[in-house]
Amino acid sequence: MKKIFIIDDDPIVIRVIRMGLELAGFQVESATDGSEFLQRLSDEAPDMLVTDIEMPRMSGKELCLTIESQFPDRQFPIVVLTSHTALDHRVWTRDIPNLRFMEKPVSVRQLVAHAKEHFGYSS
Repeated sequence: MKKIFIIDDDPIVIRVIRMGLELAGFQVESATDGSEFLQRLSDEAPDMLVTDIEMPRMSGKELCLTIESQFPDRQFPIVVLTSHTALDHRVWTRDIPNLRFMEKPVSVRQLVAHAKEHFGYSS
């Protein structure tokens, strides 16, 4: 079973995404900020990371840049959830491979479809 890690400071967002992913057959873990995830990353990497951008303590942007610098050989894809649609809010991702943006409010159906497609699951 593929493990997807969700990071968001809103427990309702985590709960909604968790329910959709678990119903689709994924194992889900979560954290409320990037630093909590980084502490757990050294133990075991997820198969996919879904992170919000705007969070206290460590933003999603800081998290992605830290992952890229500390784990340059990471294999898991990153899905960044954001309400910022302007391209200038996404420039920092140019050199981060295997990263995709999804706009908020997030469609759990689209996120599940993306995860299934990435892992080669049939619908």
